Amino acid sequence: MPIARRAAQLLPGVLLCALVTLAALGLARLEAALFGRAWVEALVLAILLGAAIRTAWQPGPRWKPGIDFSAKVLLEAAVVLLGASLSTATVLAVGPAMLAGIALVVAVGILSSYGLCRFFGLPWRMAVLVACGNSICGNSAIAAVAPVVGADGRDVAASIAFTAVLGVAVVLSLPLLVPVLGLSPGQYGVLAGLTVYAVPQVLAATAPVSALSVQVGTLVKLVRVLMLGPVVVVLSLLAPRLRGEAGRPSPRPSVARLVPWFILGFLGLALLRSAGMVPEAALAPAAALATALTLLSMAALGLGVDVRTVARSGGRVIAAAVASLLVLGTISLALIRLLGVA
Repeated sequence: MPIARRAAQLLPGVLLCALVTLAALGLARLEAALFGRAWVEALVLAILLGAAIRTAWQPGPRWKPGIDFSAKVLLEAAVVLLGASLSTATVLAVGPAMLAGIALVVAVGILSSYGLCRFFGLPWRMAVLVACGNSICGNSAIAAVAPVVGADGRDVAASIAFTAVLGVAVVLSLPLLVPVLGLSPGQYGVLAGLTVYAVPQVLAATAPVSALSVQVGTLVKLVRVLMLGPVVVVLSLLAPRLRGEAGRPSPRPSVARLVPWFILGFLGLALLRSAGMVPEAALAPAAALATALTLLSMAALGLGVDVRTVARSGGRVIAAAVASLLVLGTISLALIRLLGVA
């Protein structure tokens, strides 16, 4: 497709996201003028405004390409740029204990979530989708696991629809736990990295707290996402037995699905920063661009969420997903206390 034609398709939706972003920035400034500070950050306001618009009005084919582009490509580009804020020293600062702890949280989260889903009566395929979505990275995990376990379209659609709504709810509510639980910026970053679904959503959940929370949360979340590869491999070995089809091999997902391009880009830019190949003068503009793209993407994320999908996704799915997320949060807090994260 010619570039000009593709740009013309994307422009209406991107402009709509930009208008929502500008409105969110305006409301944040109004808050600051009235109350001395923006108690609800622009990132959160962008999601709320977008969701309110989407619930009242469903954007048609004219708007959808640009909204989807903003919610996916621009969001992923923001994550890549965030790699410039990390260095090898930061990664090594996580330490082997935290790395092992993240792997343990993912493993325990999947097993406990699967058990809860089965307890609530979900079929095993749906239970696997919800468990992996909650414990690893939301929609990406669901999309990667679905062909391995042979999930049908209805299971995938229900899981992804509710994950979108629940993911926004987590982003909005998680910062409220900082004063309630007495969490430091570092502790909150670990909690967000272990519980928020998508890598870009960690930005929205941690930005209102501190820059340290953003860095720690992104790093922890990155390690958590990288667990998707081993999990999918294990499930591909177990799926025939779960299906009762030991003689039939399971489909294997592509490498691109296991390691998304933006994670490779994030790691690549972080390595370049560590090697001193990213000029210091470029760091501030990169951070500013990442923030702008994230705001735009959060508006698009909101425009893709119809809160009424919660009702349509079914009570059992809602109960199972919420319960498993609470268990994941509890396990994550236990890890933070156990490792003595400052």
